[in-house]
Amino acid sequence: MLDIRSILAVKRDGGRLSDAQIREFLAGYVAGDVPDYFASALLMAIFVHGMAEDELVTWTQTMLNSGRVMRFPSLGRRTVDKHSTGGIGDKVSIPLAPAVAACGLAVPMISGRGLGHTGGTLDKLEAIPGFRTQLSAEEFERCLERTGVALGGQTPDLVPADRKLYALRDVTGLIESIPLIASSIMSKKLAEGLDALVLDVKFGSGAFMVAEERGATLARTMLKLAHSMGVKATAFHTNMERPLGRTAGHTLEIEESFDCLEGRGPADLRELVCLQGGEMLRLGGVAATLDEGRARIARALDNGSAREVFWNVIVEQGGDPSCLDERGRLAKATQRTELRAERGGVLAWRDLRAVGHAICALGGGRVKLGDQLDLAVGLVFPRSEGDHLAAGDVVVELRHNGRGLDEALKLLRRSFELVDAHTPRPLVLATY
Repeated sequence: MLDIRSILAVKRDGGRLSDAQIREFLAGYVAGDVPDYFASALLMAIFVHGMAEDELVTWTQTMLNSGRVMRFPSLGRRTVDKHSTGGIGDKVSIPLAPAVAACGLAVPMISGRGLGHTGGTLDKLEAIPGFRTQLSAEEFERCLERTGVALGGQTPDLVPADRKLYALRDVTGLIESIPLIASSIMSKKLAEGLDALVLDVKFGSGAFMVAEERGATLARTMLKLAHSMGVKATAFHTNMERPLGRTAGHTLEIEESFDCLEGRGPADLRELVCLQGGEMLRLGGVAATLDEGRARIARALDNGSAREVFWNVIVEQGGDPSCLDERGRLAKATQRTELRAERGGVLAWRDLRAVGHAICALGGGRVKLGDQLDLAVGLVFPRSEGDHLAAGDVVVELRHNGRGLDEALKLLRRSFELVDAHTPRPLVLATY
């Protein structure tokens, strides 16, 4: 019989759980034999005391094997993916996946929805008319075989341990624990049956984990988990002290992703797509070096092959690909309001979480799972961090439908400063 109290006592006192204790506890929790209050107690003890490296490996492997693990034996391509911890305007995954597929690898991407100040890839994709992200296992595999890409959400049979534990962490305030974050992310990603993985861990005020050292620790922890399970992986520590690209908001980011797929769009978005895509090609064995991989991704964006892959993905997932050519088919906000500089100075972003919450105020974000989104609203950033603005220049353009405008403007006014001098930090801080 499972002795729950003895398991709780071990971790309560800062000890290491045995492999058998971890497996028994998680199996019992997924089966419904361990009540939430016992699971909450164990999560709190892990939050306080952490986990040893080998303990975390067993915990993550057990979560991973709590449900179906994807396998694609007849695919004929190596499988790679990328995970980002998210931020304001982070739409990298959308042009990245088809560009990587155009270069010969397969990208089975399981993504999430937005919550709080950050947007979710699934929500952005659903701004494409008709696009379906809730795919059955058969539909997901068929799309991957036909196009080289499948873009879906977590299904009930994928890592059910994480689904239950994450919901419990959310309501008990136990999200920001490095071992619990790392095991949650990696169990879901490794359930995709990957050969290689690239991680994008953000730093700065718009990041999920603001402190740089904690972000670096998270990156290293996830890399150790990947390597312990035989998956090649690289992590990039990237800048979320400023918005990524020129837009934030679901439809606006889809349009910007389309621009990137046509060899246009903002330079920072293209840089991350080429960098992370190039590393995916290197880890996947179709490029000898990162530089070769970056060049191949750039060619796929410029010659239309990445765009063609994404056209096919849209078709396979039930969407209307004509919106690639006719942007008017995408939802548009009915109103525009400009926030202008009250004085001259150099633009310095201070609080990107306030930018994300401004989008929420307009109706473009969730306070809790299940909230309905207005996919048309968002923000446009005509000037870059470090630019010199004159009094009256536009800092942010709000695209909205009349909801929450005053609150959004209040949040945005505190999100930046105009200073005498400011040097932006690099887009990529470190590679692990």
